[in-house]
This record gives sequence, structure tokens and C-alpha cells, in this order.
Amino acid sequence: MSLKKLGAALAATTLALTLSACGSGSSTNLQALKIGIKIDQPGLGLKDGDTYSGFDVDVATYIANKLGTTTDKITFIPAPSAQRETLIESGQVDLVVATYSITDARKEKVSFAGPYFIAGQSLLVRADDDSITGIDSLAGKKLCSVTGSTSAQQIKDKVPGVNLQEFSTYSECVAALTASAKTIDALTTDDTILAGFAAQAANLGKVKLVGGTFSTENYGVGLKKGNTDLCTKVTEAIKAMIADGSWQKAVDTNLGPAGFTPRAGNPPTPAACS
Repeated sequence: MSLKKLGAALAATTLALTLSACGSGSSTNLQALKIGIKIDQPGLGLKDGDTYSGFDVDVATYIANKLGTTTDKITFIPAPSAQRETLIESGQVDLVVATYSITDARKEKVSFAGPYFIAGQSLLVRADDDSITGIDSLAGKKLCSVTGSTSAQQIKDKVPGVNLQEFSTYSECVAALTASAKTIDALTTDDTILAGFAAQAANLGKVKLVGGTFSTENYGVGLKKGNTDLCTKVTEAIKAMIADGSWQKAVDTNLGPAGFTPRAGNPPTPAACS
């Protein structure tokens, strides 16, 4: 083979390997993962000093360990609802485990492994407010949700007459709901998130969940779109967590104190990577 042909062959091989690495996700450093989580959702993802706790944190840690990342090599990064796709697309995180509902719109930008939990949208109101019993009594009320969340979009579709106010975080919504000024009448998001806030010592006796659930939220692990290799490995880790009892232990530890019982369908069966 001539030097010219050899050079062309080597160039083609290098290009093929590069494309393969991009498509399979083999370039992801599984020895040190950056994982996006919520840091202000009690029972799910909460940061207190240098300590992280919650169901999503436990799921993220289990997955990372299964992928070969020791706990001390995990870097948790705040992942507000409106920034999750950007964090993944820009490479600031390898995974997002942050009450991240799998939707068709999101799947256009990122890939999902899972689901690892099935939640449902509900309502949180003041304990002494009997005027709100469900979505049918929200017209004209001041309702809070978070920018970029599926909850905000769904409530716009279901209750056109509601006065929706979107904040950056759910903790801001809770603060507004319990404030003496009563600038917010209700908060809507997943029942898991609301149960965590209702169980906080500062909120006990001040708020209550009403209206049951009126949506189905399949929580998935978000990652770079097209990274099928990593997606498959994460899916297998989720299956292992469910099979060996670690999933149930994480639910009992983090959501049990709030008296929360997972809805039917849990634990879910992870689907093929999407």
C-alpha cells in the first residue's frame, strides 16, 4: 500500500472511531461523574451544607456506583427545572436525576433512561383553606409552579382561567404559600415533591395536599441525546436497584416519613432507551 493510501486509510479509521465514540458515549468518564440534581426538594434532592439527601440522590448514587464511580468521585450539580436540557447539552453534567419527567418534547433534545419512578401532579394549599379541593376549583386562584416544569404547562392546558405565577424554585412557591401576605393560594407539582415539603417541620400543620393526582409523571434519568451506550448502562443499573431491594429502601427512607405511598405502577419497568 502506498503512503498516500495508507494515510487515507488511517484518516478514515480515525474518523470512524471518533464518530463511534460520540455516538456510543464511550467518551464519558465513568470514573468521575457529574450529576444534576435538585437541591431544594426535601425527600427527593436536598442540600444541607455539604450533605446531599433524598430519593433522587440515592438513585443517582446507586447508578453511579454501578457504572464504576465511587461515591467520593460523584460531583452533584444544581439542576433547576428550566436548565436541565441546557446542562446536558452543554456537557456540564453527564446525568440528570432531578424529578425529570420523560416527555416527547424533551426527548427531542436529550435521551432518557428509565423510568425509575411514577409520580402524579397534585396541589398543595394552606391547611385552613377549604375553597380549593382540586383542579376544578382553581379558576381565579393564584397558583404557583416552576418555570420549565411540566406541571406549569399542564395546568395552563387544564385550567385556562387560573392565575399562574411561575417561580424559579418550588421552595420559593412554598414560602409564598405560607407567608402571611397570602400572595399565593396553591402550589402545583408532583405529589412526591409536595409530600416532602408538607413533611418539613416548618410546614407541619400549615399546608395540606388536596385533589389527588391528575397526571402521570414518569421520572427518567436524562443524558446526552444519542448516547445509547451510557443510556443502556443506566437502564441496567435502575433494573438492578429495583431487583435487589435498594429502590424500596430508598423510597421508605426518604418518602416514608411524610406518610407517602407510591401510586400504582411503582416500581416501574424501565423501557428501552429513548
